[in-house]
Amino acid sequence: MQKKNTYISLYVLIPLIYTGISMIGLIMAYELFKHQEKAGELQSIYLFYLMAAIAFITVMISLIIVRFFLQPFIKFISKTEKMPVISQTQLKKQKNVTSDLSQMDEIFNNVTNILSNIEAKELFPEIVGSSAAIRHIFTQIIKVAATDSTVLICGESGTGKELIASSIYQHSMRSGKPFIKINCVAIPEGLLESELFGHEKGAFTGAIEQKKGKFEIADGGTVFLDEIGDMPLNTQAKLLRVLQEKEFERVGGIKPIKVNIRFIAATNKNLPEMIKQGKFREDLYFRLNVFPINIPALRDRKEDLILLANHFLKSQGSQASISNATLQKIISYHWPGNVRELKNVMEHAAILCEDNIIEPKNLPASMIALKDFSPVSSQDTDIPLDDKLNLMEREIIIETLRKTGGVQVKAANMLGINQRSLWHRIKKLQIDVNTIKNLH
Repeated sequence: MQKKNTYISLYVLIPLIYTGISMIGLIMAYELFKHQEKAGELQSIYLFYLMAAIAFITVMISLIIVRFFLQPFIKFISKTEKMPVISQTQLKKQKNVTSDLSQMDEIFNNVTNILSNIEAKELFPEIVGSSAAIRHIFTQIIKVAATDSTVLICGESGTGKELIASSIYQHSMRSGKPFIKINCVAIPEGLLESELFGHEKGAFTGAIEQKKGKFEIADGGTVFLDEIGDMPLNTQAKLLRVLQEKEFERVGGIKPIKVNIRFIAATNKNLPEMIKQGKFREDLYFRLNVFPINIPALRDRKEDLILLANHFLKSQGSQASISNATLQKIISYHWPGNVRELKNVMEHAAILCEDNIIEPKNLPASMIALKDFSPVSSQDTDIPLDDKLNLMEREIIIETLRKTGGVQVKAANMLGINQRSLWHRIKKLQIDVNTIKNLH
């Protein structure tokens, strides 16, 4: 006969044990008081025996709890500490460990981070990144993918918005059904409505036959509207109807066509600001912004820089490695083109490098000329205040010069300082204005 195992939660078992200890103490006290009534007075020796007995029982039960319930945790900690991936981290954090409990907390946090990275690689193999910011995006993808809610992906150009949209589709219930990608800025305004809604024969010059639009083809699946901020206002009004009523007419048609589509939109523009300027419909914005996902810029997740750089080298089939000096350049650079720019930079450097070592001289001219005042970012706290202020000032001046195409008079006006003061700052911070001009 097979033995049946019964599972009892520690949240139930441990309170029961300590409740039992209390009950034993009460019983012993009751017996002692009964003896007191018979003897007429309580002898102090009895009280001492009572306290000693309760203490002994409590200690023994505590040892049993440690032996049978905490021993598996202790063994787990011992084995985990010997793993290279944990031991290296533990050495760095050894100073923070003040007790066994804090040691356990450190190791469990490390294990959680490692498992989170493994999960991310398993679920999102096409997305490279392990920073807290990108893991938060993964969590959002998993939550929204299981629904049919409309998603609005916002982020700078080159941050990977299309990759996020594809991941939402792949993890959704509509995976395997049509996934239609539409770049709203790539299609001429006069042809956009025909592309989206289709057209009837003779609807306009050149419409020699009926044509199904992207929305009709995507019925049952998902439509990704990239660069939604560049969609013309007329088309925005018609798109709003599709979102609200789930129907539309072909260009030149009168018969409504019902569709079942899940929409994902993306933009690198500030849509609320465009609404104020009358360039984007407010009602459409609210229809699209059901579940917003904001993709962080590469400069805001610098933990992923080296991981991405090595990934791009490997994907290009390059055996090159990155020198420490180059790593400092990569980390301190502001990456206005984000992940797309990093990919191009690594391809450029891999072609130029010698002996499979990428040195700073192999980087594009724009990165070489903008000499780093410090190999750390302005976000670092482990550098002197003066150095941090100089670095922040340098970043502000470079960004302003980029906006003005390297014209120092305009830059000085934007910064609110005179041209001579700007010239001295440029010289002190080693900013190459000519290279900035050549970028425009």
